[in-house]
Amino acid sequence: MRIKNALISVFHKDGLGPIVDALNDGVTTIYSTGGTQTFIEGRGIHVERVEDLTSYPSILGGRVKTLHPKIFGGILARRDNEEDQGQMNEFEIPYFDLVIVDLYPFEATVASGAPEQDVIEKIDIG
Repeated sequence: MRIKNALISVFHKDGLGPIVDALNDGVTTIYSTGGTQTFIEGRGIHVERVEDLTSYPSILGGRVKTLHPKIFGGILARRDNEEDQGQMNEFEIPYFDLVIVDLYPFEATVASGAPEQDVIEKIDIG
């Protein structure tokens, strides 16, 4: 399967370099947010901002970035379903062929006895 669109949003960037280098093939569009976007662009690779796709900014201090129908639709759409295809076209939603995500270190932050505000910052739902 050819990867046309990839969504990448990770806390831990170890090992991400070779992956994005391989995706930098002139065919794949990489969508990303925040620190991941900065990391990828730092490797000289063009990134489409999720905010540009959704026409909606990151909110609540960056804790809400990808919770949007244009993101989840692109992940959940059934490519063999005509109704889904019609809605993808109608709302100009790209299909995501690859999603690379991980979670913030919530458990480690709680276990460290960190203040409540630090714990809240590690809640990762999108």
